[in-house]
Amino acid sequence: MPETHSEGFTEYLYETGIKDSSATEGFLGAQIFRRSLAGKIELTLITYWDKLESIHAFAGHDISRARLYPEDEVYELEPDLSVQHYEVIEHQFSAEQRG
Repeated sequence: MPETHSEGFTEYLYETGIKDSSATEGFLGAQIFRRSLAGKIELTLITYWDKLESIHAFAGHDISRARLYPEDEVYELEPDLSVQHYEVIEHQFSAEQRG
């Protein structure tokens, strides 16, 4: 998306994707990654779930397709419509980050 939309889109992402996914049973958490690319911003949303059935409850039958929202076009997105799923086999955070 163009850099001019990145701040507003992050707020919008919280109000749509994060709000909807966090209201779904089995949601464990989310992270948003951001990087600048030649006048554009790339955001990646990573969500964590307890099991595949929970993802289905959020995304529907085809969990390999991204869930989009009607106002997405306002932000001039170039969305990746495919979703990748991974099993977390290891995670570690420093003691300071655990709280």
